[in-house]
Amino acid sequence: MYSCGPTVYSHPHIGNFRSFIAADILRRYLEYQGYEVKQVMNITDVGHMTTDDAVGGGAGEDKIQAAARREKKTPWEIARFYEQEFLELSRLLNLKPAFVYPRATEHIPEMIDLIKKLIERNFAYEVNGNVYYDIVKFKNYGQLSGNTLANLMAGARIEVNLDKHNPLDFALWKQDQKHLMQWDSPWPIPGGQGKGKGFPGWHIECSAMSMKYLGNDIDIHTGGEDNIFPHHESEIAQSEAAHGKKFVHYWFHVRHLLVNNQKMSKSLGNFYTVRDIVARGYHPLVLRYALSNTHYRQPLNFTLESLKSASHALQRLRDFKQMLSEKKKERVESSQKKIGCLIEKSVLKLIDTTKQNFETALDDDLNISEALAAIFDLVREINKLDLNPGEAEATYQLINKLDSIIGVLGVSETGEVSETENIPENVLYVLKSGDLSKEVENLIGERNQARQDRDYQRADQIRQQLKEIGVVLEDTPQGVRWKKIL
Repeated sequence: MYSCGPTVYSHPHIGNFRSFIAADILRRYLEYQGYEVKQVMNITDVGHMTTDDAVGGGAGEDKIQAAARREKKTPWEIARFYEQEFLELSRLLNLKPAFVYPRATEHIPEMIDLIKKLIERNFAYEVNGNVYYDIVKFKNYGQLSGNTLANLMAGARIEVNLDKHNPLDFALWKQDQKHLMQWDSPWPIPGGQGKGKGFPGWHIECSAMSMKYLGNDIDIHTGGEDNIFPHHESEIAQSEAAHGKKFVHYWFHVRHLLVNNQKMSKSLGNFYTVRDIVARGYHPLVLRYALSNTHYRQPLNFTLESLKSASHALQRLRDFKQMLSEKKKERVESSQKKIGCLIEKSVLKLIDTTKQNFETALDDDLNISEALAAIFDLVREINKLDLNPGEAEATYQLINKLDSIIGVLGVSETGEVSETENIPENVLYVLKSGDLSKEVENLIGERNQARQDRDYQRADQIRQQLKEIGVVLEDTPQGVRWKKIL
């Protein structure tokens, strides 16, 4: 499974992570069903140009170099900084680590070898130190996106480049003395001495890296719908021309994320990074839920109201899981109660039906909306019952099993969110790490004493103090229980 990863030149926005989270859920479900999944996610740290969104592009400025100029850093510093942030945010959003995160800059020899093979097979040509893919030589260009060569040529509005055989040919290797990241190449400019210098095109990077780690064909290739054309279309052309076999068996493309039914844009004031959402007080797992609860083939309209709804839904699931945890730990004192620990057939049927409906939904093109509906149906029906410890245990195990795919209930049985441990302050600066349970325990003890002393004003002050740090107290027959609000 190859997942197109980030171009590391800026803070990742929530639209980027919608695609990454959908791929994560797909991987988790395949593993749930018994498959061994080897996922590779590349790090694009050179060669992604500002005009690479169109076939024949590859001009303009390297996005990483442009960021380096703005931030007065080197391209290498830019790439490493934003790569590290991406990996930290991926952990906070509970993405399973890939088998490997290959950097484009560390696979230049593989790219050069692949380009040489394309030249040998007459699918590419070199002019003035640049190498271009001869798009008319690959007859199936357009098979993924529907952008056939005939249609592309009829509507072409591309600046003339006299080096190209065809205006739609795209660059595999580029020579530009102004580019700060360069490597030795076999293709010197005319009149040049010794080896040439240059850097790879964006499309060739993924072909070379996927082949190195996954072989010449891939079971599944994932990415956002903006990758379909020309990036993935060009990957197919390069890879199949080089090896003469089908490159990808299944493509998994996630539709765009909209904000308030508009394209996300800084000029519209509706551009959100993960940091922006956390700064509003939401836990990263709330964002994961909000970005994953719509079918991946449908556009997702993100709003602050939908984020609040996601928070309420996730809190309901957390409360349900905590209730089950407490129920399954209750001591059984009488023999009559012990008999009651047997799981009623009605509860067993409810558990089996939920599991079946959940799996049926995900079997149907990863229909996450229906899968979540199956979980909430279970919550509603179980809440009508008075479960014994055995029934609570069975339901608890089911919730854990289903969340191994959804990945949103990273909660310990004490009520703490485990993912907040050891989080870098510069990434998650709203949620506080540390031993929160000890702080809560001390305040609860002080509040209990205040209530015994009939100092209800002080007791209310402590309750409010806890609420301000995101902890809500509940007085139950078993004592005081606390939970953290997401």
